[in-house]
Amino acid sequence: MTESYVKDFQAFASNGAAGSPAWLREIREGAIARFSALGFPTTKQEAWRFTSVASIAETHFTLSPSRIPYPAPRDVAALSVIGTGGPRIVFVDGRYAPGLSSLAGLPAGVQATSLAEATRSGPGGELARRHLARYAPWQDSAFAALNTAFLADGAFVHVAADVALAQPLEVLFLATSGVGGADGPTVSHPRSLFVVERGARVALIESYASLADGVQWTNAVTETVVAEGARVELYRVQREGRNAFHIATTQSRQERDSYLALHALTLGGSLARHDITTVLDGPGAELILNGLYLLGGSQHADHHTVIDHAQPHCASHEFFNGVLAERAHGVFNGRIIVRPGAQRTDSKQTNNNLLLSTEARADSQPQLEIYADDVKCTHGSTVGPLDQTALYYLRSRGLSPETARSLVTYGFAAEILGRMQRPDVRERLDGLVRAGLA
Repeated sequence: MTESYVKDFQAFASNGAAGSPAWLREIREGAIARFSALGFPTTKQEAWRFTSVASIAETHFTLSPSRIPYPAPRDVAALSVIGTGGPRIVFVDGRYAPGLSSLAGLPAGVQATSLAEATRSGPGGELARRHLARYAPWQDSAFAALNTAFLADGAFVHVAADVALAQPLEVLFLATSGVGGADGPTVSHPRSLFVVERGARVALIESYASLADGVQWTNAVTETVVAEGARVELYRVQREGRNAFHIATTQSRQERDSYLALHALTLGGSLARHDITTVLDGPGAELILNGLYLLGGSQHADHHTVIDHAQPHCASHEFFNGVLAERAHGVFNGRIIVRPGAQRTDSKQTNNNLLLSTEARADSQPQLEIYADDVKCTHGSTVGPLDQTALYYLRSRGLSPETARSLVTYGFAAEILGRMQRPDVRERLDGLVRAGLA
């Protein structure tokens, strides 16, 4: 099916993308050639042996039409993590929707706009040229290459040096396939670039949701640059529809003494795959990587993480929990790399999976690659049912079996929520988790 996407690219390049700067057109041309060479991955490849993308590869997804009716503001607020308050930039089927966005109150030094606008000219254009497609591995990933080939719009957030954003900024991507009987299946390739300069502080919420249950595919790529001494909290929430396919690549690079806390929450989609790669590229950098996936029915979610300790005196702490019910399948592959010379590395990785039925399945593969001798690294994983001792204790206190199961399950999920620093965001996500568990 790669040939059909090559043809679609040729039409895209001669129409909507024709006015792009030369440097971006060159990147796109290289990316579509790379996608054509790689092809869609199969279960014969080690990185994909637990996850088949045949349902994507055998379906021809077309780009959403450029002229689509925008959802009502109340529908946007209902799907927003922050609700009606706080700054928000909205994209509908991957395209910027200024009429649904609310950026009032952003301080001087914070730029939040569409990537299409940022690549055209001005300071944003130079920043985009310097960073865009420099970190996400489109040379090695067919999905990242396809996103890069069709790179047209997405979020561009730039926080200037020493600027602090008090409120979290939400970047909301909405899919409309199935709305009003719209034709499908459709695909969008949202691209986001977050650049946080030296000493800045910001909390970002990257959220994906569906307005209907049509067949659609989101193929997203996000690149985050955290400069020296900057502090970033990035919350990523995926709750698309039951017929959605969600493939995502998240790539971050940290400089000296920077701090990044990345929290990934997966609730939606029939098939979801999220590749997360973080590079600690300056001494003293610290990473917190948390993940929570709640799956039911026949949902399948696959998380592949790579934490690359490229410099000495860095710390990373990774915790992923999965709750799987009915026939759901969760996959976790976590890899920690300690490069030669990255002495005094402190890294911990844990993946725990809770199976709520005999048909649910979890595959967990924590990995360590250590090429330095003065390090402290641990990893581990668990897969199992509810703790019968905890259930017995709650039952002995007069709770019903259903209430006891609910409390133990929520407590397992809440371990990840408790690692989030911002109480306002944590409270909203707690509501989503409770609804998902119910």
